[in-house]
Amino acid sequence: MSAFRAMWSPEVLVDRLVAMPDYHDDLRLAHVLADAADAATMDRFKALDLKVETKPDMTPVSEADKAAEELIRGHLQRARPRDAILGEEYGLEGTGPRRWVIDPIDGTKNYVRGVPVWATLIALMEAGEGGYRPVVGVVSAPALNRRWWAAKGHGAYTGRSLSQATRLKVSSVSKLADASFAYSSLSGWEERGKLDDFLDLTRACWRTRAYGDFWPYMMVAEGSVDICAEPELSLWDMAANVIVVQEAGGVFTGLDGQEGPHSGNAAASNGLLHDELLNYVGTAD
Repeated sequence: MSAFRAMWSPEVLVDRLVAMPDYHDDLRLAHVLADAADAATMDRFKALDLKVETKPDMTPVSEADKAAEELIRGHLQRARPRDAILGEEYGLEGTGPRRWVIDPIDGTKNYVRGVPVWATLIALMEAGEGGYRPVVGVVSAPALNRRWWAAKGHGAYTGRSLSQATRLKVSSVSKLADASFAYSSLSGWEERGKLDDFLDLTRACWRTRAYGDFWPYMMVAEGSVDICAEPELSLWDMAANVIVVQEAGGVFTGLDGQEGPHSGNAAASNGLLHDELLNYVGTAD
């Protein structure tokens, strides 16, 4: 038997399928969590009596942020009592090799102003070589009637349900001069002494748009944006986005080039342009 035929023999294929983790149940649970969060957040969206506070880091938090996270935590404590939970509003609870990471409303500033570009981000991370890595992610934007999701090894999709979905694929743009670049704001780049490099990148690209929050990462996964970068983010801002971009065929790193959501900032691309993106705004020596 040739080496090629041996590689794809029935015995080898069975062994590989057995070895590949099946995250279907976790993904289905994440959709249930997103459905519950959607109902809670939409119920208070544009409410005239919505209560909003300012956190110590001077960012807003609404009663809907807290209620959505409490709701998701309650579901997880019943459905996955052994799993840890990390959320933006209530921190880390539990220990173990599996950790759910939640941003109840990514884009709270939009939410409280009645702008529909916000989403609930739900990710499952598993401990492994190099730390925790996202293996399941759901990004649900009910005010836009949009949802995106992915599971490790099973692709990335968009739609309103698991049974009605379109598979995602990043773009094939290979030149910055033809690329669409999305970013959040200028102040973060200025604070890090990277504003000139950032502006040079915008000049090198075909088009730039300041979308912000989850939105540009989903557009990278869809192939409508080619590169995006943000200078300051938290784990819950990125975990769900990472697996969606990766499973769509893209690359997600920190500005230091480290794969995944652990660098405190983000660079995402279709893969073909990633080195050039980091050449402009990367922080690696």
